[in-house]
Amino acid sequence: MGALGPRPPPPPPLLLLLALGVGCYAREVLVPEGPLYRVAGMAISISCNVSGYEGPAQQDFEWFLYRPEAPEAALGIASTRDTRFSYAVFGSRVAAGEVQVQRLQGDAVVLKIARLQAQDAGIYECYTPSTDSRYLGSYSGKVELRDMLQVSATPPGPRGRQAPISPPRLTVHEGQELALGCLARTSTQKHTHLAVSFGRAVPEAPVGRATLQEVVGLRPDLAVEAGAPYAERLAAGELQLGKEGAERYRMVVGGAQADDAGTYHCTAAEWIQDPDGSWVQIAEKRAVLAHVDVQMLCECHASQGGSREPWISVGPLEGCRVAPGSPPSLAATVPLPSPPRTGFLRCGAGVATGGPWWRGRVRPLMGELVISHEGRTGRPAVAASQLAVAVGPGERRLGPGEPLELLCNVSGALPPAGRHAAYSVGWEMAPAGAPGPGRLVAQLDTEGVGSLGPGYEGRHIALEKVASRTYRLRLEAARPGDAGTYRCLAKAYVRGSGARLREAASARSRPLPVHVREEGVVLEAVAWLAGGTVYRGETASLLCNVSVRGGPPGVRLAASWWVERLEEGELSSASAQLVGGVGQDGVAELGVRPGGGPVSVDLVSPRSHRLRLHGLGPEDEGVYHCAPSAWVQHGDHSWYQAGSARSGPVTVYPYTHALDTLFVPLLVGTGAALVTGATVLGTITCCFMKRLRKR
Repeated sequence: MGALGPRPPPPPPLLLLLALGVGCYAREVLVPEGPLYRVAGMAISISCNVSGYEGPAQQDFEWFLYRPEAPEAALGIASTRDTRFSYAVFGSRVAAGEVQVQRLQGDAVVLKIARLQAQDAGIYECYTPSTDSRYLGSYSGKVELRDMLQVSATPPGPRGRQAPISPPRLTVHEGQELALGCLARTSTQKHTHLAVSFGRAVPEAPVGRATLQEVVGLRPDLAVEAGAPYAERLAAGELQLGKEGAERYRMVVGGAQADDAGTYHCTAAEWIQDPDGSWVQIAEKRAVLAHVDVQMLCECHASQGGSREPWISVGPLEGCRVAPGSPPSLAATVPLPSPPRTGFLRCGAGVATGGPWWRGRVRPLMGELVISHEGRTGRPAVAASQLAVAVGPGERRLGPGEPLELLCNVSGALPPAGRHAAYSVGWEMAPAGAPGPGRLVAQLDTEGVGSLGPGYEGRHIALEKVASRTYRLRLEAARPGDAGTYRCLAKAYVRGSGARLREAASARSRPLPVHVREEGVVLEAVAWLAGGTVYRGETASLLCNVSVRGGPPGVRLAASWWVERLEEGELSSASAQLVGGVGQDGVAELGVRPGGGPVSVDLVSPRSHRLRLHGLGPEDEGVYHCAPSAWVQHGDHSWYQAGSARSGPVTVYPYTHALDTLFVPLLVGTGAALVTGATVLGTITCCFMKRLRKR
């Protein structure tokens, strides 16, 4: 159904001037400052909010489009109150969800178009139907969406020629430098910024946002940032991004690793800055640069029998690989002596970047030297199978407030921490029955610096190294929320090129159950409105009595007051709003009152809380409730919540005084009597004067 029907005309200027003298409300509709520039096919979001209005907190919005070829015709796009509001050209797009109005809050929405079309250019108007008692202010806002820009980005390739249809395949040796170039340019006439990024996808993987891992990129504000796995290499100077000339970009990766193999892409994105200062992407193109293979290097030293002198020493070797399996094996193509011999061999894979060493027996097989897994020696000798993590002292049961101590021992054929190796240890906790390893409690990084996990800030928790390979976690005061299964996680790192640490192995311990006894605090709350009836302009007093059963001595109470607004006699779907409360430390916290007036909260008695709404108005109507909570403080001065409750609903309805209801009829009657009296008096006087003249 179309939306070209007439809308209420704007109020005359004289009426607006008169209203300014008697009212304090001035409706104002705000949209982003324009003009906005976008490209066909991209998405756009236009916000709109209204303020200074009267009436309900949830306002309605209507969106219109004025096209350049018909600037006077308003095309209805979408509305928050009428599902059949859309004009024909937008009806199918609204039904498909491509165009929609999303409500952010009662007085704010955003118009979202998932895919812009060329005919979407024009002036967008956000109109708010009036809920005011009189017209005052603005009821709509407009923003212009300019003609779409045309952008192009050229994929990299040999200078002076087009890029080849099939991207080249490059092979670099481990530890060598990997350099790739990208040519990107734009023909846009407007002032835009070009962002260029290099990304990598694993070999044979489909290219997309989910599979493409960013390596490094140049942002619209000219900042150079790396993807999360490459951030350390950028900080260490191993990863660089530079601009050569006006259109050519060059990425250099120093010390290539086995994980650097894959298909590299160059992505050029054009950004434009809106009048409000925010950056918006208007175009993007991606091109394949090359398929990169990283050739690992190995060293092998073999000896026969008990001799320490090697009878064959080859290195570095090309074409070696670590074969998957359990246990793993290393295979390398090496020149074998004739006739072949058997003996003991020590080989290292990835020696240029600090990889592990194998020790095994020599078995000549079809020109390949296969090193079976019989143990690993040398430096660094780090592998997952060598890490073993044990925890103790066993299942723990304790009461709230008691200290909790857990030990973690890391063992295995590991080199000492130092220049070539480093270790980190952390503790994780998962609630009983929850899947997964759980959340981090505390950890020690490779530098020995400790940190607490999310949710544990402010608590007295210590993680320290008590022996060469033993770590202790101590919680000064356990809480019931600390109950669950604990695991110790150890990680081993080796130092590669550029003095950068790289994770080589990790191991997690078995789960260790911990039980913390509940406090058993039971709360009950009863709330009511003092006096039962309250009128506009008076002070509404709400009381909440709390009863406590169980728990340790010294339990402190906190109470908060919440309100749910009424809409057409029913509770609003919005969540409850905090009005105010008193914490367990006696400090008051004030929220937002619906009517915007003053609020006071106090403690009438140790078990009775009071909320007062001064100068009650019609906006304060709603359903209120009290939410008390019990808190216990332990010896480390930390608080934890031991129980909570919620009172029944208390409806607050501000009644109007009887005299107020008679005030308007009284004024009308008085005015009518004065007019009637003046008319009668004037008529009598006129008749008397006529008779007097005749005489």
